[in-house]
Amino acid sequence: MNTKISIQGAEFFAYHGFYEEERRAGNTFIIDAEVTLKTYDTQDDNIRDTVNYEAIYTICKDEMGKTQKLIETVVFNILTRFKKEFSNVSAGKVKMEKIAPQLGGKVAKSVIEMEF
Repeated sequence: MNTKISIQGAEFFAYHGFYEEERRAGNTFIIDAEVTLKTYDTQDDNIRDTVNYEAIYTICKDEMGKTQKLIETVVFNILTRFKKEFSNVSAGKVKMEKIAPQLGGKVAKSVIEMEF
């Protein structure tokens, strides 16, 4: 059985950006994060048999609080922590949207997506 746990549409205001002006002004970011469990035992209804989606959110929140020049780095760090901190995970995926990036014209969002 394939079991996935995710959070979707987690919104953060953070100071990521390659240019100093971006880091100074900050921006709104939206994260969708998902992990796939290696196994899931439904017999005892125990949270230790799964990944608590609160833990997924906490990792995202922690990494969003560490200013980076590249949002790719933020996504990479989130996935690295998923691998390290969740022993029952076989795969993970993170999509980050930067809302209205400062590109000199109207752009709804830029998107980075990584998975393992």
